[in-house]
Amino acid sequence: MKVLITGIDGYSGWPLALHLLARGHEVVGIDNFVTRRRVREVGSWSATPIPSFARRQAAVREVLGKEITFYRGDLGRYEVVEKVLATERPDAIVHLAEQRSAPYSMIDVRHAVATQIENVTSTLHLLYAMRAYAPDAHLVKMGTMGEYGTPKVPIPEGFFEVEYRGGKDTLPFPRQAGSWYHWSKVFDSGDVMFASRIWNLRATDVMQGVIYGIRTPEMTDRRLLTRFDFDETWGTVVNRFIAQAILGVPLTVYGRGGQTRGFIALEDSVQSLRIAIEHPARPGEYRVFNQFDAAYSVNHLAQTASRIATELGYSATIAHPPNPRVEAEEHGYEPVHEHLYELGYRRTRTLEEVIREIFTTLRRYRGRLVAKQHVVQPAIDWRQGDNRGSLGTRAPTPPGPPPSSGAA
Repeated sequence: MKVLITGIDGYSGWPLALHLLARGHEVVGIDNFVTRRRVREVGSWSATPIPSFARRQAAVREVLGKEITFYRGDLGRYEVVEKVLATERPDAIVHLAEQRSAPYSMIDVRHAVATQIENVTSTLHLLYAMRAYAPDAHLVKMGTMGEYGTPKVPIPEGFFEVEYRGGKDTLPFPRQAGSWYHWSKVFDSGDVMFASRIWNLRATDVMQGVIYGIRTPEMTDRRLLTRFDFDETWGTVVNRFIAQAILGVPLTVYGRGGQTRGFIALEDSVQSLRIAIEHPARPGEYRVFNQFDAAYSVNHLAQTASRIATELGYSATIAHPPNPRVEAEEHGYEPVHEHLYELGYRRTRTLEEVIREIFTTLRRYRGRLVAKQHVVQPAIDWRQGDNRGSLGTRAPTPPGPPPSSGAA
């Protein structure tokens, strides 16, 4: 199967490419490397040094004996999307090429607008190009469990039955997104659902939980590692806590720490995406998979990371700074996740196993953590509206042209 991965240079895109190659699929990728620049905007970098994409391709060729066809381009330009789909005619498209950070979207008006324009535009361009050049392809669009918010009822996989004033129907479950980024993903979901219906496209919307982890089994060489962000803007909470423990600074649990979300290990995330690809939706079908293994509170994650850090010889304390986000700090959380299991998905990694693996790998790169240790502290206040001043020396510049593909 030929699979086009948009955002192939990213945290999820790169390990997915390696995973698919190892299982005999052909991989085509596109990226404009904008995440590398945006991480630099906030004064950070990847804890794992990431070589240029040309060197990544060479490492894949040397270590795995495989080839990745690559296009450097911006999905915000329709002519670029047209060229790739008309040339490659993929069997499946995994859409990961979106601005993925909620805190980044909350910096100021420029970053909020850039997030929504870029994310919605890239999805619409893909949908129109699919209709024209790859109408039988299967779109796997990366959504987020954050689209749902934290309602006081169980969260279904996309749709639920509702009765109201004598009527009954199956409708999309209401969205209660909590950032400009999450709202952009809601808009994406609506566009994909609509396009599937009017153009008879195949689509799977993967409502992804928070990913944690640093490697997958295919990463047998340092040059094949994926990026590992640990700052407060780009680093997911588990990854950030481990970096803080290694640095010897308190693990920052925002507010009371009862915030609960679904989590999934990086290795299992790419497994679930492969399963979705290999079991495509029917023509005209828009389906939703909730993708996570278990729900944890932030307090539980911090306590687990702290305990393992102590066992490994680190001094790990937990702090509760004021919450810079606008969210319920204590709430119920009961999402359903059955569809992927019905297709054969099985969890392979536990939270504790992955945390220990991250500690082991990051020891080698502690110097890169130390060089940027100031970026782990919360600086983006979601109530403020304009955070450029509060970021100090980390103040980001407005979104601009993509960077070169050098190491990040």
